[in-house]
Amino acid sequence: MVLVIVFGVALLVAVLLSGLAARSVLSTSLLFLVGGALVSDGFLGLIHITPDSHIVEVTADLALFAVLFTDGMHVSFPALRRSWRNPARALGLGMPLAFLGVALLTHFLVGLDWTTSFLVGAVLAPTDPVFASAIVGREEVPVRLRQLLNIESGVNDGLALPFVLVLIAAAAPAGHAEDVGFASIAGELLLGLLFGVALPLLVHWLVRFRLLGAEPSLQPLLPLAVGVILYAACHLTHANPYLAAFSAGAVIAALAPQAKDAFEPLGGALAELAKFAALLVFGALLTPHLFGDLSAGGYAVAVLCIFLIRPVSLLLSLVGTDFNRKEKLTAAWFGPKGFASVVYGLLVLQAGIPQGEEAFVLIAVTIAFSIVAHSSTDVPIARIFDVEKLIGLPDDDGRPRHRPADGMPQRYSDTEAGSHDDRPRAH
Repeated sequence: MVLVIVFGVALLVAVLLSGLAARSVLSTSLLFLVGGALVSDGFLGLIHITPDSHIVEVTADLALFAVLFTDGMHVSFPALRRSWRNPARALGLGMPLAFLGVALLTHFLVGLDWTTSFLVGAVLAPTDPVFASAIVGREEVPVRLRQLLNIESGVNDGLALPFVLVLIAAAAPAGHAEDVGFASIAGELLLGLLFGVALPLLVHWLVRFRLLGAEPSLQPLLPLAVGVILYAACHLTHANPYLAAFSAGAVIAALAPQAKDAFEPLGGALAELAKFAALLVFGALLTPHLFGDLSAGGYAVAVLCIFLIRPVSLLLSLVGTDFNRKEKLTAAWFGPKGFASVVYGLLVLQAGIPQGEEAFVLIAVTIAFSIVAHSSTDVPIARIFDVEKLIGLPDDDGRPRHRPADGMPQRYSDTEAGSHDDRPRAH
Protein backbone atom coordinates (compact mmCIF):
# COMPACT_ATOMS: atom_id res chain seq x y z
CA MET A 1 0.00 0.00 0.00
CA VAL A 2 2.97 2.30 0.52
CA LEU A 3 3.74 1.94 -3.18
CA VAL A 4 0.17 3.02 -4.03
CA ILE A 5 0.48 6.13 -1.84
CA VAL A 6 3.83 6.98 -3.38
CA PHE A 7 2.36 6.57 -6.86
CA GLY A 8 -0.60 8.80 -5.98
CA VAL A 9 1.64 11.54 -4.63
CA ALA A 10 3.93 11.33 -7.64
CA LEU A 11 0.92 11.46 -9.98
CA LEU A 12 -0.45 14.54 -8.19
CA VAL A 13 2.90 16.32 -8.40
CA ALA A 14 3.25 15.37 -12.08
CA VAL A 15 -0.21 16.74 -12.93
CA LEU A 16 0.43 19.98 -11.05
CA LEU A 17 3.74 20.46 -12.85
CA SER A 18 2.56 19.21 -16.26
CA GLY A 19 1.90 22.74 -17.53
CA LEU A 20 5.43 23.80 -16.66
CA ALA A 21 6.81 20.58 -18.15
CA ALA A 22 5.07 21.26 -21.46
CA ARG A 23 6.90 24.59 -21.72
CA SER A 24 10.34 23.61 -20.44
CA VAL A 25 12.91 20.84 -20.18
CA LEU A 26 11.19 19.53 -17.05
CA SER A 27 9.87 16.02 -17.72
CA THR A 28 7.01 14.26 -15.97
CA SER A 29 8.60 10.94 -16.90
CA LEU A 30 11.79 12.00 -15.15
CA LEU A 31 9.78 12.96 -12.05
CA PHE A 32 8.49 9.41 -11.68
CA LEU A 33 11.92 7.93 -12.30
CA VAL A 34 13.52 10.17 -9.65
CA GLY A 35 10.58 9.61 -7.30
CA GLY A 36 10.99 5.86 -7.51
CA ALA A 37 14.70 6.17 -6.82
CA LEU A 38 14.11 8.42 -3.79
CA VAL A 39 11.69 6.02 -2.05
CA SER A 40 13.78 2.93 -2.80
CA ASP A 41 16.13 1.05 -0.48
CA GLY A 42 19.02 3.18 -1.68
CA PHE A 43 17.57 6.39 -0.19
CA LEU A 44 14.43 6.65 1.97
CA GLY A 45 13.71 2.93 2.08
CA LEU A 46 9.92 3.28 1.85
CA ILE A 47 9.50 0.52 -0.75
CA HIS A 48 11.55 -2.61 -1.30
CA ILE A 49 11.80 -3.72 -4.92
CA THR A 50 14.46 -5.93 -6.49
CA PRO A 51 15.01 -6.87 -10.16
CA ASP A 52 13.43 -10.29 -9.56
CA SER A 53 10.27 -8.77 -8.00
CA HIS A 54 7.18 -9.79 -9.96
CA ILE A 55 5.85 -6.23 -9.96
CA VAL A 56 8.82 -5.05 -12.05
CA GLU A 57 8.07 -7.48 -14.86
CA VAL A 58 4.30 -6.91 -14.73
CA THR A 59 4.41 -3.10 -14.80
CA ALA A 60 6.98 -2.95 -17.59
CA ASP A 61 5.05 -5.52 -19.61
CA LEU A 62 1.71 -3.71 -19.17
CA ALA A 63 3.21 -0.31 -20.00
CA LEU A 64 4.80 -1.56 -23.19
CA PHE A 65 1.61 -3.34 -24.27
CA ALA A 66 -0.59 -0.30 -23.56
CA VAL A 67 1.67 2.13 -25.40
CA LEU A 68 2.06 -0.14 -28.43
CA PHE A 69 -1.73 -0.66 -28.56
CA THR A 70 -2.43 3.08 -28.59
CA ASP A 71 0.50 3.81 -30.91
CA GLY A 72 -0.80 1.26 -33.40
CA MET A 73 -3.96 3.34 -33.67
CA HIS A 74 -1.91 6.22 -35.05
CA VAL A 75 -0.78 4.18 -38.03
CA SER A 76 -2.39 5.33 -41.26
CA PHE A 77 -2.19 2.59 -43.90
CA PRO A 78 -2.67 5.01 -46.84
CA ALA A 79 0.15 7.20 -45.49
CA LEU A 80 2.26 4.12 -44.79
CA ARG A 81 1.89 2.94 -48.38
CA ARG A 82 3.20 6.31 -49.52
CA SER A 83 6.11 6.49 -47.08
CA TRP A 84 7.17 2.96 -46.10
CA ARG A 85 10.71 3.25 -47.43
CA ASN A 86 12.11 5.44 -44.65
CA PRO A 87 10.88 3.25 -41.75
CA ALA A 88 12.12 0.21 -43.70
CA ARG A 89 15.57 1.81 -43.92
CA ALA A 90 15.60 2.51 -40.18
CA LEU A 91 14.54 -1.05 -39.35
CA GLY A 92 16.53 -2.88 -42.01
CA LEU A 93 19.79 -0.94 -41.78
CA GLY A 94 19.80 1.37 -38.77
CA MET A 95 18.71 -1.24 -36.23
CA PRO A 96 21.28 -3.92 -37.28
CA LEU A 97 24.04 -1.29 -37.22
CA ALA A 98 23.02 -0.26 -33.68
CA PHE A 99 22.89 -3.92 -32.63
CA LEU A 100 26.39 -4.55 -33.94
CA GLY A 101 27.82 -1.31 -32.53
CA VAL A 102 26.54 -1.93 -29.00
CA ALA A 103 27.77 -5.52 -29.08
CA LEU A 104 31.29 -4.50 -30.12
CA LEU A 105 31.51 -1.80 -27.46
CA THR A 106 30.20 -4.17 -24.79
CA HIS A 107 32.75 -6.85 -25.61
CA PHE A 108 35.80 -4.59 -25.82
CA LEU A 109 34.97 -2.05 -23.09
CA VAL A 110 33.14 -4.20 -20.53
CA GLY A 111 34.76 -7.55 -21.24
CA LEU A 112 31.63 -9.68 -21.60
CA ASP A 113 31.90 -12.74 -23.81
CA TRP A 114 30.76 -12.46 -27.41
CA THR A 115 27.40 -14.18 -26.92
CA THR A 116 26.44 -12.01 -23.95
CA SER A 117 27.73 -8.89 -25.72
CA PHE A 118 25.50 -9.60 -28.72
CA LEU A 119 22.67 -10.25 -26.28
CA VAL A 120 23.16 -6.77 -24.76
CA GLY A 121 23.20 -5.37 -28.30
CA ALA A 122 19.90 -7.09 -29.10
CA VAL A 123 18.31 -5.75 -25.90
CA LEU A 124 19.45 -2.15 -26.46
CA ALA A 125 19.02 -1.97 -30.26
CA PRO A 126 15.25 -1.30 -30.31
CA THR A 127 13.94 2.16 -29.53
CA ASP A 128 11.04 2.65 -27.19
CA PRO A 129 7.64 4.01 -28.28
CA VAL A 130 6.99 5.29 -24.76
CA PHE A 131 9.66 7.96 -24.90
CA ALA A 132 9.71 8.44 -28.66
CA SER A 133 6.04 9.42 -28.26
CA ALA A 134 7.21 12.56 -26.46
CA ILE A 135 8.33 13.94 -29.82
CA VAL A 136 5.94 11.91 -32.02
CA GLY A 137 2.91 13.39 -30.27
CA ARG A 138 3.85 17.00 -30.99
CA GLU A 139 2.06 18.48 -33.98
CA GLU A 140 4.77 21.03 -34.69
CA VAL A 141 7.06 18.17 -35.74
CA PRO A 142 6.74 17.28 -39.47
CA VAL A 143 4.36 14.40 -40.16
CA ARG A 144 6.83 12.24 -42.08
CA LEU A 145 9.32 12.48 -39.19
CA ARG A 146 6.66 11.49 -36.68
CA GLN A 147 5.64 8.57 -38.87
CA LEU A 148 9.23 7.38 -39.13
CA LEU A 149 9.80 7.40 -35.37
CA ASN A 150 6.37 5.98 -34.55
CA ILE A 151 6.60 3.03 -36.94
CA GLU A 152 10.24 2.32 -36.14
CA SER A 153 9.75 2.30 -32.37
CA GLY A 154 6.52 0.32 -32.61
CA VAL A 155 7.89 -2.47 -34.81
CA ASN A 156 11.50 -2.91 -33.71
CA ASP A 157 10.58 -4.39 -30.31
CA GLY A 158 9.04 -7.40 -32.00
CA LEU A 159 11.96 -7.68 -34.42
CA ALA A 160 14.49 -7.72 -31.57
CA LEU A 161 12.68 -10.35 -29.48
CA PRO A 162 13.67 -13.43 -31.56
CA PHE A 163 17.34 -12.47 -31.33
CA VAL A 164 17.04 -11.90 -27.58
CA LEU A 165 15.48 -15.32 -27.02
CA VAL A 166 17.95 -17.17 -29.25
CA LEU A 167 20.96 -15.44 -27.65
CA ILE A 168 19.65 -16.16 -24.14
CA ALA A 169 19.41 -19.83 -25.06
CA ALA A 170 22.93 -19.74 -26.51
CA ALA A 171 24.40 -17.98 -23.45
CA ALA A 172 22.66 -20.06 -20.78
CA PRO A 173 24.67 -22.90 -19.23
CA ALA A 174 23.74 -26.51 -19.88
CA GLY A 175 20.59 -27.48 -18.04
CA HIS A 176 19.40 -23.89 -17.60
CA ALA A 177 18.52 -22.87 -21.14
CA GLU A 178 14.89 -22.96 -22.06
CA ASP A 179 13.82 -25.05 -24.99
CA VAL A 180 13.84 -22.16 -27.42
CA GLY A 181 14.15 -22.76 -31.12
CA PHE A 182 13.58 -20.77 -34.26
CA ALA A 183 10.32 -22.61 -34.89
CA SER A 184 8.88 -21.76 -31.48
CA ILE A 185 9.99 -18.12 -31.71
CA ALA A 186 8.49 -17.75 -35.19
CA GLY A 187 5.33 -19.40 -33.92
CA GLU A 188 5.02 -16.89 -31.06
CA LEU A 189 5.45 -13.96 -33.43
CA LEU A 190 3.02 -15.30 -36.00
CA LEU A 191 0.47 -16.15 -33.32
CA GLY A 192 0.75 -12.63 -31.90
CA LEU A 193 0.20 -11.15 -35.35
CA LEU A 194 -2.75 -13.50 -35.93
CA PHE A 195 -4.40 -12.53 -32.63
CA GLY A 196 -3.75 -8.84 -33.28
CA VAL A 197 -5.52 -8.99 -36.63
CA ALA A 198 -8.22 -11.60 -35.97
CA LEU A 199 -9.66 -10.26 -32.70
CA PRO A 200 -10.43 -6.73 -33.98
CA LEU A 201 -11.87 -8.25 -37.16
CA LEU A 202 -14.13 -10.50 -35.08
CA VAL A 203 -15.31 -7.61 -32.89
CA HIS A 204 -15.91 -5.44 -35.96
CA TRP A 205 -18.00 -8.24 -37.47
CA LEU A 206 -20.04 -8.59 -34.25
CA VAL A 207 -20.75 -4.86 -34.06
CA ARG A 208 -22.33 -4.96 -37.53
CA PHE A 209 -25.15 -7.23 -36.31
CA ARG A 210 -28.48 -5.42 -36.12
CA LEU A 211 -29.09 -6.27 -32.46
CA LEU A 212 -25.55 -5.44 -31.37
CA GLY A 213 -23.68 -2.18 -31.11
CA ALA A 214 -22.17 0.11 -28.51
CA GLU A 215 -23.95 3.05 -26.91
CA PRO A 216 -22.04 6.28 -27.57
CA SER A 217 -21.12 6.60 -23.87
CA LEU A 218 -19.71 3.07 -23.84
CA GLN A 219 -18.01 3.14 -27.23
CA PRO A 220 -14.57 3.97 -25.74
CA LEU A 221 -14.73 0.67 -23.85
CA LEU A 222 -14.93 -1.41 -27.04
CA PRO A 223 -11.23 -1.09 -27.98
CA LEU A 224 -10.38 -1.41 -24.28
CA ALA A 225 -12.18 -4.77 -24.17
CA VAL A 226 -10.23 -5.88 -27.25
CA GLY A 227 -6.97 -4.88 -25.56
CA VAL A 228 -7.76 -6.70 -22.30
CA ILE A 229 -8.77 -9.91 -24.08
CA LEU A 230 -5.74 -9.70 -26.36
CA TYR A 231 -3.30 -9.22 -23.47
CA ALA A 232 -4.68 -12.21 -21.58
CA ALA A 233 -4.88 -14.44 -24.66
CA CYS A 234 -1.27 -13.72 -25.60
CA HIS A 235 0.03 -14.60 -22.16
CA LEU A 236 -2.08 -17.76 -21.97
CA THR A 237 -0.85 -19.00 -25.34
CA HIS A 238 2.70 -17.52 -25.27
CA ALA A 239 1.92 -15.42 -28.34
CA ASN A 240 4.00 -12.28 -28.69
CA PRO A 241 1.90 -9.60 -26.93
CA TYR A 242 3.81 -6.60 -28.32
CA LEU A 243 3.36 -7.47 -31.98
CA ALA A 244 -0.27 -8.32 -31.19
CA ALA A 245 -0.85 -4.97 -29.47
CA PHE A 246 0.61 -2.85 -32.27
CA SER A 247 -1.15 -4.76 -35.05
CA ALA A 248 -4.49 -4.72 -33.19
CA GLY A 249 -4.31 -0.96 -32.73
CA ALA A 250 -3.57 -0.48 -36.42
CA VAL A 251 -6.46 -2.75 -37.48
CA ILE A 252 -8.91 -0.96 -35.17
CA ALA A 253 -7.87 2.40 -36.62
CA ALA A 254 -8.39 1.10 -40.16
CA LEU A 255 -11.71 -0.71 -39.57
CA ALA A 256 -13.40 1.50 -36.98
CA PRO A 257 -12.07 5.07 -37.01
CA GLN A 258 -15.04 6.23 -34.91
CA ALA A 259 -14.22 3.71 -32.18
CA LYS A 260 -10.58 4.72 -32.38
CA ASP A 261 -11.47 8.41 -31.98
CA ALA A 262 -13.79 7.64 -29.06
CA PHE A 263 -11.11 5.54 -27.33
CA GLU A 264 -8.24 7.96 -27.88
CA PRO A 265 -8.68 10.12 -24.72
CA LEU A 266 -9.23 7.08 -22.49
CA GLY A 267 -6.47 5.06 -24.15
CA GLY A 268 -4.00 7.90 -23.89
CA ALA A 269 -4.74 8.35 -20.20
CA LEU A 270 -4.43 4.62 -19.47
CA ALA A 271 -1.16 4.39 -21.40
CA GLU A 272 0.21 7.35 -19.44
CA LEU A 273 -0.80 5.74 -16.13
CA ALA A 274 0.85 2.45 -17.07
CA LYS A 275 3.98 4.31 -18.18
CA PHE A 276 4.18 6.31 -14.95
CA ALA A 277 3.68 3.21 -12.79
CA ALA A 278 6.43 1.35 -14.65
CA LEU A 279 8.75 4.35 -14.37
CA LEU A 280 8.18 4.53 -10.63
CA VAL A 281 8.92 0.83 -10.18
CA PHE A 282 11.94 0.95 -12.49
CA GLY A 283 13.24 4.01 -10.63
CA ALA A 284 13.15 1.99 -7.42
CA LEU A 285 15.73 -0.36 -8.96
CA LEU A 286 18.18 2.50 -9.55
CA THR A 287 19.97 2.33 -6.23
CA PRO A 288 23.51 3.59 -5.56
CA HIS A 289 24.54 -0.05 -5.25
CA LEU A 290 23.40 -0.76 -8.81
CA PHE A 291 25.30 2.22 -10.21
CA GLY A 292 28.32 1.23 -8.17
CA ASP A 293 28.36 -2.24 -9.74
CA LEU A 294 28.99 -0.83 -13.22
CA SER A 295 32.58 -0.44 -14.37
CA ALA A 296 34.03 2.63 -16.06
CA GLY A 297 33.88 0.73 -19.35
CA GLY A 298 30.19 0.09 -18.73
CA TYR A 299 29.51 3.80 -18.25
CA ALA A 300 31.38 4.48 -21.48
CA VAL A 301 29.17 1.98 -23.30
CA ALA A 302 26.00 3.55 -21.85
CA VAL A 303 27.01 7.03 -22.98
CA LEU A 304 28.27 5.96 -26.41
CA CYS A 305 25.13 3.89 -27.02
CA ILE A 306 23.01 7.04 -26.67
CA PHE A 307 25.24 9.72 -28.10
CA LEU A 308 27.12 7.82 -30.82
CA ILE A 309 25.76 4.40 -31.82
CA ARG A 310 22.11 5.31 -32.33
CA PRO A 311 22.73 8.68 -34.07
CA VAL A 312 25.38 7.32 -36.43
CA SER A 313 23.45 4.14 -37.31
CA LEU A 314 20.25 6.02 -38.17
CA LEU A 315 22.03 8.80 -40.05
CA LEU A 316 23.70 6.16 -42.21
CA SER A 317 20.35 4.48 -42.86
CA LEU A 318 18.81 7.80 -43.98
CA VAL A 319 21.54 8.67 -46.47
CA GLY A 320 19.90 9.42 -49.83
CA THR A 321 16.43 10.15 -48.40
CA ASP A 322 14.65 13.49 -48.85
CA PHE A 323 14.68 14.31 -45.14
CA ASN A 324 16.33 17.67 -44.51
CA ARG A 325 19.24 18.03 -42.11
CA LYS A 326 17.19 18.98 -39.04
CA GLU A 327 14.80 16.07 -39.56
CA LYS A 328 17.66 13.61 -39.91
CA LEU A 329 19.37 14.87 -36.77
CA THR A 330 16.11 14.76 -34.80
CA ALA A 331 15.36 11.20 -35.93
CA ALA A 332 18.93 10.17 -35.12
CA TRP A 333 18.76 11.64 -31.62
CA PHE A 334 15.37 10.21 -30.60
CA GLY A 335 16.34 6.59 -30.19
CA PRO A 336 15.37 6.21 -26.54
CA LYS A 337 15.74 2.97 -24.63
CA GLY A 338 12.86 2.03 -22.36
CA PHE A 339 10.36 -0.60 -21.35
CA ALA A 340 11.06 -3.04 -24.16
CA SER A 341 14.69 -3.10 -23.06
CA VAL A 342 13.58 -3.38 -19.40
CA VAL A 343 11.45 -6.43 -20.18
CA TYR A 344 14.18 -8.05 -22.28
CA GLY A 345 16.79 -7.17 -19.65
CA LEU A 346 14.71 -8.95 -17.02
CA LEU A 347 14.58 -12.01 -19.27
CA VAL A 348 18.38 -11.90 -19.35
CA LEU A 349 18.59 -11.62 -15.56
CA GLN A 350 16.14 -14.46 -14.95
CA ALA A 351 17.76 -16.83 -17.46
CA GLY A 352 20.62 -17.72 -15.12
CA ILE A 353 23.36 -17.04 -17.68
CA PRO A 354 26.90 -16.65 -16.26
CA GLN A 355 27.24 -12.91 -16.96
CA GLY A 356 23.54 -12.08 -16.71
CA GLU A 357 23.82 -9.75 -13.71
CA GLU A 358 26.58 -7.68 -15.31
CA ALA A 359 24.55 -7.46 -18.51
CA PHE A 360 21.42 -6.35 -16.63
CA VAL A 361 23.27 -3.61 -14.72
CA LEU A 362 24.64 -2.24 -18.00
CA ILE A 363 21.18 -2.38 -19.59
CA ALA A 364 19.49 -0.68 -16.60
CA VAL A 365 22.01 2.18 -16.41
CA THR A 366 21.80 2.78 -20.17
CA ILE A 367 18.00 2.95 -19.96
CA ALA A 368 18.18 5.38 -17.03
CA PHE A 369 20.60 7.65 -18.92
CA SER A 370 18.40 7.48 -22.02
CA ILE A 371 15.25 8.44 -20.11
CA VAL A 372 16.99 11.46 -18.62
CA ALA A 373 18.53 12.56 -21.93
CA HIS A 374 15.55 12.06 -24.23
CA SER A 375 12.63 13.02 -21.99
CA SER A 376 14.26 16.38 -21.18
CA THR A 377 15.01 17.38 -24.79
CA ASP A 378 11.72 16.77 -26.62
CA VAL A 379 10.26 20.23 -25.91
CA PRO A 380 13.30 22.27 -27.03
CA ILE A 381 13.68 20.20 -30.21
CA ALA A 382 9.98 20.37 -31.05
CA ARG A 383 10.11 24.14 -30.62
CA ILE A 384 12.79 24.37 -33.29
CA PHE A 385 10.26 23.15 -35.87
CA ASP A 386 7.49 25.29 -34.39
CA VAL A 387 9.53 28.51 -34.52
CA GLU A 388 10.59 27.85 -38.11
CA LYS A 389 6.97 27.52 -39.21
CA LEU A 390 6.02 30.71 -37.39
CA ILE A 391 8.67 32.97 -38.86
CA GLY A 392 8.95 31.35 -42.28
CA LEU A 393 12.62 30.41 -42.23
CA PRO A 394 13.86 28.73 -45.42
CA ASP A 395 14.21 24.98 -45.43
CA ASP A 396 17.54 23.27 -46.15
CA ASP A 397 16.52 22.94 -49.80
CA GLY A 398 16.05 26.70 -50.09
CA ARG A 399 12.21 26.71 -50.07
CA PRO A 400 10.72 29.36 -47.79
CA ARG A 401 8.36 28.24 -45.06
CA HIS A 402 5.40 30.59 -45.16
CA ARG A 403 3.53 31.76 -42.17
CA PRO A 404 -0.20 30.95 -42.43
CA ALA A 405 -2.57 33.86 -42.94
CA ASP A 406 -4.19 33.51 -39.52
CA GLY A 407 -0.85 33.97 -37.76
CA MET A 408 -0.82 30.51 -36.28
CA PRO A 409 1.83 27.87 -36.98
CA GLN A 410 0.85 25.37 -39.64
CA ARG A 411 -0.26 22.03 -38.19
CA TYR A 412 -0.32 18.67 -39.86
CA SER A 413 -2.48 15.69 -39.12
CA ASP A 414 -1.85 12.09 -40.06
CA THR A 415 -4.50 12.36 -42.74
CA GLU A 416 -2.61 15.24 -44.30
CA ALA A 417 0.61 13.28 -44.67
CA GLY A 418 0.34 13.36 -48.39
CA SER A 419 0.48 17.16 -48.50
CA HIS A 420 3.85 17.03 -46.77
CA ASP A 421 5.30 13.90 -48.27
CA ASP A 422 4.18 14.41 -51.83
CA ARG A 423 5.95 17.64 -52.60
CA PRO A 424 7.79 17.56 -55.95
CA ARG A 425 11.09 15.72 -55.88
CA ALA A 426 13.99 15.81 -58.26
CA HIS A 427 14.50 12.52 -60.05
